[in-house]
Amino acid sequence: MEDTSQKTFIVEIANLSKSYRRGSQIIPVLQDITFDITEGEFLALMGPSGSGKSTLLNLIAGIDKADTGTIRVGGVSITTLSEAELAGWRAANVGFIFQFYNLMPVLTAYENVELPLLLTSLSRKERREHVELALNVVNLADRMDHFPSQLSGGQQQRVAIARAVVTDPAILVADEPTGDLDRVSAEEILQLMDRLVHEFGKTIIMVTHDARAAGKAHVIKHLEKGVLTG
Repeated sequence: MEDTSQKTFIVEIANLSKSYRRGSQIIPVLQDITFDITEGEFLALMGPSGSGKSTLLNLIAGIDKADTGTIRVGGVSITTLSEAELAGWRAANVGFIFQFYNLMPVLTAYENVELPLLLTSLSRKERREHVELALNVVNLADRMDHFPSQLSGGQQQRVAIARAVVTDPAILVADEPTGDLDRVSAEEILQLMDRLVHEFGKTIIMVTHDARAAGKAHVIKHLEKGVLTG
C-alpha cells in the first residue's frame, strides 16, 4: 500500500527576494526564491561566491529581513516579526554553527556552551544538565574545563555545535562549518551533523563550497546569481 502520509515542512519559503543598496545602486542578491525544507532534513546550499547562499541562510535564521516574500519556520511567519520579536525567536528556535567557531576565548568549553542558556529561565542545575548532555552528544564531556586555545580546531567546532544544540532549537544553520578544518576533522564534523539529523531529528541547513560536505546532505540546492537552479 502506498504511504499517503504528508511530509511536515519546517521551513516554507515563498517568492523571496532581497537586494542591498550600494550608494545609488540597488544590487539584487536573491530573486523570487521558493522552496520548502522538510523536518529532519539535511539541506546543503551551494553556489559560487556572491550567489546569495549566506544571505539566504541569514534570512531563514532571522538575522536579516527580506524585501518581499515570506518565510515560515515551524508555522511562524518570521517575515512579519519585529526586530525584538525576531531576537527572542532566534534565541529559542535557531542554533548557529560558524566557519570560525566564534567561541569566547576567556571561557571554558562548558561556559561557552552554557552561554545561550543564560538568556532562559532555567536554574543553574538545569543549565548544567543541558550543557553536560550537549557536550556528551559531541563526545567532549572530558574537555568541558578546557579553554578554546587548549582544543584542536575540530574540538572547537564540536564545542560550537554543542552550543548550537544546547537549547534544543528547531533548526540548525551552518555557514561553511568545515571550511577551516583539515580533512579528517571535517569528516568528523560531518559525521556528527549526520548523527544529529538521524538520531536526534534535527533539521540542518548548511552553506558549503565543499562537494564532499554537500554529499552528506539529503538535498542540495544550487544558487546562481541569486536564482535557484536545477
